[in-house]
Amino acid sequence: MEEQTEESLQTTEENSVGRTEAGNAEVETAEEKKPKKNFKKFFTAKNIAYFGILTALEIVLLFFGSAIPVGTGGATLNFSLLPIVIGAILLGPIAGGLMGLVSGIIITVMVVVGMQGPVFLFLFQEQPVVIVLICLVKTTAAGLVSGFLYRLIQRKNQYVAVFVAALSAPIVNTGLFILGCLCISGAIELSAVEFGFSYSQAFSIIILVFVTYNFFIEFAINLVFAPALSTVVKVVEKQFMRRKKSA
Repeated sequence: MEEQTEESLQTTEENSVGRTEAGNAEVETAEEKKPKKNFKKFFTAKNIAYFGILTALEIVLLFFGSAIPVGTGGATLNFSLLPIVIGAILLGPIAGGLMGLVSGIIITVMVVVGMQGPVFLFLFQEQPVVIVLICLVKTTAAGLVSGFLYRLIQRKNQYVAVFVAALSAPIVNTGLFILGCLCISGAIELSAVEFGFSYSQAFSIIILVFVTYNFFIEFAINLVFAPALSTVVKVVEKQFMRRKKSA
């Protein structure tokens, strides 16, 4: 009897261990499948179509905005953050970051060929690596932050989430630009001398012209178009839900 009891206990323990290992294996398999599912979910036909349309719109707005100067200080209208915000809201932070990266690449090319003005071309010649990093990082971060903030707030209030996402983009974009300028203060001072200003005027010109004007223009544009963004988001989501139900 004792031997049978011991054998039954050993069998029970082995079965429980086997079940535990099988359960752990299932959990690990599920966790491994999650990134693949998320990856496939992101690269759907719908998302790729939206991403392509918004990227094309972003490119058009970048070149369109750069051709419309505001004042004589070199500031220009910048609508290019709007597609980034829309992408971040509709497709998520990753899409917003990718669209921001595309925008940064285009801006870098525009700086290199002189389309962003002689000051930025001079700064690129003095500090090419830092200027490229500033162009790429600031818009990429703006897209990522917009997407994350929208996801964070939308469950409580979608309308507020759209406003926060839209307004956070120019804040992040401008803030990182200022940090980048601080990293190349020597080149900025040289650019001031090159264009007929004193060393003491270098940062005041950068802050006043290229930061203040552009920031308030970007902020105002996003603030004005935020309600329209909210309407677009609601319409797209309703159409998507209808197609999902009909399918």
